[in-house]
Amino acid sequence: MALSVKAADYGPENLANLYRDAPVHGFTFVVLPAATEVLKTFAEKAPSFDGFLLRPVVGWVAGVRVDKIGKESPVVFNGKTGSVHEAKCVALHVTLPANIMADMDIVNIFESQGGDVIRFEEAGFQVTKCLVNGKSTNLAKYITEKGVRTEFPLIGDYNGSNINVSFQNVDAAKGVVDLYAPVFPGVDYRFVKPVADYAGAFANTLTEGAEHPAFACNCILNYLYGKLEGKKTGDITGPITFGEIAHQLLNQTLVRLYLHNMA
Repeated sequence: MALSVKAADYGPENLANLYRDAPVHGFTFVVLPAATEVLKTFAEKAPSFDGFLLRPVVGWVAGVRVDKIGKESPVVFNGKTGSVHEAKCVALHVTLPANIMADMDIVNIFESQGGDVIRFEEAGFQVTKCLVNGKSTNLAKYITEKGVRTEFPLIGDYNGSNINVSFQNVDAAKGVVDLYAPVFPGVDYRFVKPVADYAGAFANTLTEGAEHPAFACNCILNYLYGKLEGKKTGDITGPITFGEIAHQLLNQTLVRLYLHNMA
């Protein structure tokens, strides 16, 4: 189906070229190694890169077995060259025929519970202070005192899409919160409504009999917190990942890529 396929490696120094190199008619598939500078750069700076949101960019974050986190480093592979990377990401730029249109969407089973508005003054994966309804507050203390369930993410409005930011660790003693994706200034965040039945929530969201995607992936946090082993998320199949890419880094989200025949 593809007219051409080009593989490329990107480090933090040239990552902005990923969106510039994306084909005018097609899509880009990218895999980034977890807990690396290239992932941090992508997560924090992708929205400012030239070409962001103009063409479909999908993929995932590569990790290691959960019991090996911190002991082994994830790697990504360039199948064209055979190169192995711990500090770079690998992208596949796919040019499609004129009659095939690439499209993508995300499935987020969470929604805001309303209430307090949380804002941040700096972008980053680690947070101490935030603004809660305009008042400076230590986020770890707020979460602890409110008894917030951190298996459920924050949610914010990013260019009209509800985007999750998931919690990695809350250290109340040190007053530090570590996140799986960065927060950004100028975005209103709120905590989400708890979801009791993950599999049911996906089943209710995914339309039965709808067009099957060419690619899909779902977050390992949904898998773990939702106890999805042995359960179905509609008719969707695909890998469970350490972070999902749909233009930018996502958490606790299902990503789908479609290839539509327009003939």
